[in-house]
Amino acid sequence: MQQAWLSTKLDSGKIRCDACAHFCVIKEGEIGKCGVRRVKNKELELEVYGLISSINIDPVEKKPLYHFLPGSEILSVGTVGCNFTCSFCQNYEISQYPKEHDGALAGRYISPEELVGMAKSRNIPSIAFTYNEPIIYFEYAYDVMKLAKEAGIKTVFVTSGYESKKALELGKGLLDAMNIDLKSFNDEFYKELCGARLKPVLECIENAKNAGIWVEITTLLIPGKNDSDKEIEEICKFVKSMGIEMPLHFSGFHGAYKMQGVPSTPHETLNRAYEIAKSLNLRHVYIGNVLDDERQNTYCAACGELLVERSGYLGEHVINHLVDKNVCPRCGYKLKGIFE
Repeated sequence: MQQAWLSTKLDSGKIRCDACAHFCVIKEGEIGKCGVRRVKNKELELEVYGLISSINIDPVEKKPLYHFLPGSEILSVGTVGCNFTCSFCQNYEISQYPKEHDGALAGRYISPEELVGMAKSRNIPSIAFTYNEPIIYFEYAYDVMKLAKEAGIKTVFVTSGYESKKALELGKGLLDAMNIDLKSFNDEFYKELCGARLKPVLECIENAKNAGIWVEITTLLIPGKNDSDKEIEEICKFVKSMGIEMPLHFSGFHGAYKMQGVPSTPHETLNRAYEIAKSLNLRHVYIGNVLDDERQNTYCAACGELLVERSGYLGEHVINHLVDKNVCPRCGYKLKGIFE
């Protein structure tokens, strides 16, 4: 347990948490929406500092990140808790653990020094804060990011995109990349299915880009919920407004948590989303959670040369045809992203 210093003490005696866009105002003994940031003895405490519930070495493509050290491994960690309550969460066992277990926590302590040491000893070039929402344990992630930067190790947030502007400013120069879920372009979807709002997510994407963080977007297409042509087009137009080079991943849904009865996303829906995005001139569009090698590959936006070849359910089997970092070997075009 550590002080959650990304917060503000108010004249009322309560404390406002400044980590995410909920900006919970919490009084003594109470806990924020995330279930892990509690006011105790007039201080906001992070109850899951270093309390790691899940740790794995993953292919970076699993995040998914396709323009970030392709073909490399990434050390992935998460705690319990989440500031969202998504009815379709695929990691609900850990994200909703405190809410489902009367505030109980789970995990084993791994210090920032130990975590960075794990990556360094195994020559793993990056660390991902993932599986549950990383902004809820920002102070731990921040301490890891500082040590990782000193060790030459890159860091990643896999997130629902509710980071406050202040959190992103603090992460500037430390946090290298984010995969941000843009779950829908409908505020009612966010309110009813996620316990959140759309606008802060759009602001987070823009703030992250402006902070110089490499951003890739993922939209999980759920049949009958967010998969209409109109909504897909709105998502694509927003991503285009952030820059046509920003990668957009459309992911297939499979029943989970409170939506286990909802059918899986038809492959045809993912193909349709892909075609809508390409028709709007987005340069790097991908589909995942299904077998589709062609639409997991990265091609040169200038000449069409195959640059990174992927196969597998998550695009995890990689053949990197880039010889010189991010430079197309055929025409010299420089692919946007992080490649060293």
